[in-house]
Amino acid sequence: MVVDVVIIGGGPAGLSAALVLGRSRKRVVVFDAGSPRNARASHVHGFVTRDGIPPRELREAAHAELAAYDTVDRRDGQVTKIEPVSIFGGDPMRDGRYTVFAGGEMLRARRILLCVGIVDEVPAMPGYRELWGTCVFQCPYCHAFEARDRRFGYVPRDANAETSFALLLRGWTKDLIVFTGGTCELGRDHRRELEHAGITIDDRPMRGLRIADGRLAAIELVDGGEVERDVLFVHPPQCQTELVKSLKLDCKDADVHVDDHYETSRPGIHAAGDLTTPLDSAIFAASAGAAAAYKINALLTKELLAAGLL
Repeated sequence: MVVDVVIIGGGPAGLSAALVLGRSRKRVVVFDAGSPRNARASHVHGFVTRDGIPPRELREAAHAELAAYDTVDRRDGQVTKIEPVSIFGGDPMRDGRYTVFAGGEMLRARRILLCVGIVDEVPAMPGYRELWGTCVFQCPYCHAFEARDRRFGYVPRDANAETSFALLLRGWTKDLIVFTGGTCELGRDHRRELEHAGITIDDRPMRGLRIADGRLAAIELVDGGEVERDVLFVHPPQCQTELVKSLKLDCKDADVHVDDHYETSRPGIHAAGDLTTPLDSAIFAASAGAAAAYKINALLTKELLAAGLL
């Protein structure tokens, strides 16, 4: 079976792209592994007309809309491998550029769109994983309003790059402590800037997070002390999924590099959403998925016309 586009990832980016391509009369198959990055979050925010919707309900609404298009086939399953069709021989327009393997299924695609997100390497420190997405956050635009005027904590990863993030958090609360853990060296100018903004700096090493009634109660310190906090913002390291790693795509820092057509360093493989940018949010991902679909559709239409397939 040859389809126009295989979309790998059933989040906002993949579903948005599927809608655009389906309406463009391109044959699309969307694979959803069922493990969304925002699974621990209770609500999606900042998404106009959908502000406050639970992530599951956002996906279900998208599924219902896509069901109206016979050009879109959505499947539950994880893609495990992608191989060039050239190893089997054949014309890329008639026989597809790539073979996609998902479970026991194999199909060919003229183009592929990766919308698999990115992997957050949550700190191994006690309490982090349990509170991830409920009291420990990355994005203030997604979560800070609901915790406004409460006790914020922030763990910076890099002093030079992230002092501005601490100042940004100050817009949601007057009670903010930056926990350097004794490992993030804040220079004199950075300290002066934070202190001038009314932000406290705590350099003591952290041991973990204390949980009470399922919520963050305090930051526990190695010296036995603790600091009461209600929410904590962190920017943990990130890495690509195993599937993306296997493709050996060009990356910039942790993000997959794409061109103006959202095409990666491998011709015919495109990418959109969190795996390509540090701007992680549902509405950014949906926008990127739609933009990638516009570009892919234009390229595909020209190629299909040239091959006499339209």
